[in-house]
Amino acid sequence: MDAVVAYLDVAATTRVDQRVADVVLQWMTEDFGNAGSRTHEFGARAKKGVQEARAFLASTVGAKPEEVIFTSGATESNNIALLGLAPHGEKTGRKHIITSAIEHKAVLEPLQHLQETRGFEVDFLEPGPSGRISKDAVLEKLRPDTLLVSLMHVNNETGVIQPVAELGEELRGTPTYFHVDAAQGYGKVPQDLQAPIDLISISGHKVGAPKGVGALVTRRRGWDKAPLTPLMFGGGQERKLRPGTLPVALIMGLYEAAKIFRTNRERWEQDARQMRERMLAALGKTRFHVNGDAQHSVPHILNVTFDGLNAEALIVRLKEQVAIATGSACTSASYTPSHVLTAMDLPTEVASNGLRFSWFPDQVADFDPQGIAETIARMQPDVVPGK
Repeated sequence: MDAVVAYLDVAATTRVDQRVADVVLQWMTEDFGNAGSRTHEFGARAKKGVQEARAFLASTVGAKPEEVIFTSGATESNNIALLGLAPHGEKTGRKHIITSAIEHKAVLEPLQHLQETRGFEVDFLEPGPSGRISKDAVLEKLRPDTLLVSLMHVNNETGVIQPVAELGEELRGTPTYFHVDAAQGYGKVPQDLQAPIDLISISGHKVGAPKGVGALVTRRRGWDKAPLTPLMFGGGQERKLRPGTLPVALIMGLYEAAKIFRTNRERWEQDARQMRERMLAALGKTRFHVNGDAQHSVPHILNVTFDGLNAEALIVRLKEQVAIATGSACTSASYTPSHVLTAMDLPTEVASNGLRFSWFPDQVADFDPQGIAETIARMQPDVVPGK
């Protein structure tokens, strides 16, 4: 790949930190035991490593080690949480679910499945132009038969932070369970996930860990576990909720990445904000609109629409300078208006042409956004470059 291309698509995936890669390699080639093997030292070391990883990840969200279930990533965690809770809803007659229309497809599609095949009623709340679902809008939809509220922590397209901490406090006193897809928010806004949220989905490759590993936090209410039914069977691993041999090397990579990110988070946030300011200053020579509430956004994701410009054409024009996307990596190949921006009630032209810039500051320290701003300005014929 051409070294001059700046990678500004960390909302899709991050580069694995070299320190993390070294740890993964160690656990693949040296400490390669199966954590389920109880008869020799190789298995004992693997089991101990997983226990340490589990305890650390639990500490980052104010949970207990036994409440952390390792998965392949946030998509699997979301499915276990949403589909795994459905039998309890059917048994108790509570088949109403509240979510938002701006969720990732890994939440929307399981809920649509429950709606279409199992008779669940799902309210898909729309946020309006701010891109933020209000706490009151969720609470107003609560009913005696509401089984679950599922709301993402940070929107993957706009970077807007949803009020999950406030909702966690409100819902804790109700029989309604609360699930948060924290794929984009884990590590970045850590205080929110300390709230009493029942189910939290975590993705490793958004914080510098390898792809293919994540976790589901299943926080107890007193002595009561979340009544989840497993989706797969074939072993007693992960408290019989998620069977299969644990990917020890990937788990240890997630552990290392989470440690590194927590240690450096304050500096990361400061540098990410500085990069955002540089981006906005440079783009000031163009005509653009920020999509989403800038006052409630993470510092490293910026979604903008440039007046009169087609997003796909712009990506092609900029591909020698920067790697960016129109939205979620799971849906950006479809060339349809963003379901997130559409749900925000933005005009079709805006929703069809939003561009997402997302970065880790240490990976783009030498990137000067003036170059792409000049290119964009030249594509807007009524904007004079440099003005």
